[in-house]
Amino acid sequence: MAVEAEPDAPASLSRTVAINASLTCITGIGNLLAGLLTVCIPVISKDLHIPPDLQLWPASAFALACGCLLLPCGAVADVLGCRRSCLLGGLLQTASALGAGLAATSTQLIALRVTGGLAASFCLPGAIAAAGHVSPASSSPRRRSIAFASMGGGQAVEFGLGLVLGGLFSDTVGWRWGFYVTAILNAAVLALAVWALPHTVDGILEKASFSRLVHDIDWVGALLISACLALLLYELAVATGSNADQSMREPMNIALLCIAIALLPAFALWMRHQSRLSRPTLIPNALWTNLPFTSSALPSSLFGHLCTTPICGLLMNIAIGTFLPRLRPSIAVPAACFVSGIAPLLLAILCHLDGPAYWRGPFQAMALNPLGAHLMYTIAILVMTAAFPSQTQALAGGVFNMLSQIGKSVGIATITAQTGKSDSMESLLLGYKAGWWYNCSLWFLSVVVSFWGLRSVHKVEVKRD
Repeated sequence: MAVEAEPDAPASLSRTVAINASLTCITGIGNLLAGLLTVCIPVISKDLHIPPDLQLWPASAFALACGCLLLPCGAVADVLGCRRSCLLGGLLQTASALGAGLAATSTQLIALRVTGGLAASFCLPGAIAAAGHVSPASSSPRRRSIAFASMGGGQAVEFGLGLVLGGLFSDTVGWRWGFYVTAILNAAVLALAVWALPHTVDGILEKASFSRLVHDIDWVGALLISACLALLLYELAVATGSNADQSMREPMNIALLCIAIALLPAFALWMRHQSRLSRPTLIPNALWTNLPFTSSALPSSLFGHLCTTPICGLLMNIAIGTFLPRLRPSIAVPAACFVSGIAPLLLAILCHLDGPAYWRGPFQAMALNPLGAHLMYTIAILVMTAAFPSQTQALAGGVFNMLSQIGKSVGIATITAQTGKSDSMESLLLGYKAGWWYNCSLWFLSVVVSFWGLRSVHKVEVKRD
């Protein structure tokens, strides 16, 4: 049986920096590729002859695969080891990025993006669990919060880097070099992770560990929730397509949506059944009655991923890692959410066809927006990992990132529905204003939710049983 053990002594500062750097980069590669695709998809569509109704699928396929596989991959990582999970995900991530650069057809590109989603499903939970084991809350709370804050800031920075690489390569040597450079970067980070991550976080892999894969994981629950998420994310992708009005009326899509909705209570009933029989449960229903767990998960997923500015996000996460021990979450999170809610409010009030200039409103909005998102990201990880037992920290990371993927998809789908597809600049601006007002209302709602749910949390760095 593989026994996880914490390091005998805290890692040195240089080793800790190397660990945080490797985990931050591995978990941010998916965002880098998302930024790259955002800029390059028109050129890619032209080169690979991707029809308009499939142009969103290279990005949607990644979210679809990642969102529905995070929980089972997180459960597997808890059994086989978070370090092994991270390295396997990094290897798949490197191969999928290289393959995407070599893709000759749209089918190949989409299939490789699905592989990238599978890779991220191993990387994200494994990285959170590895950071938690290397820096336990009981002995290294400051390093733990810095590690999680680094992951949040890294995702913002790598998305911005992807935008830059996409613009640079699409206008010069070609979009394929964006994927090649990403693969090279991922390979270098993978090599750093092999050296930096201590073997002690995994323990010894024995034959009994593979037996635990069968008996210690709730595979029926994983199948139910994965199928539900896959269908929901597929429907959200269809809802944001170019012919959504017609597609959503098709009998097949209506049936799939009904099945997805029906699977949610089926999953809850199965969790109840497993708990009553004292069998392994993927996400016990009792966790959803834990106010800090629920109120940190929902705002971070639904409100935290609608917009991010890389530089301000990075600065915010540095500040979080430094000052988190002095912050009371029940005050800091609502205050940050309120400030972030001012960002879309500024855009909705100030923006019109003949102004204002970027530095007279939009800049301030983009600077304010990441405050709530990144503070919630770090606190949500700390609260959610504290809610799960120490032997299921990768599953906790899977739950958090699953909710994040859902939040991204819901945010994109709902904002797209409001902006519409009109070619008129006036109509398009009205749609954007509706989206900004909608975003503003979500931020202000998160003020109430986070204040109520986190009122009992005084220090998030202390592990709670």
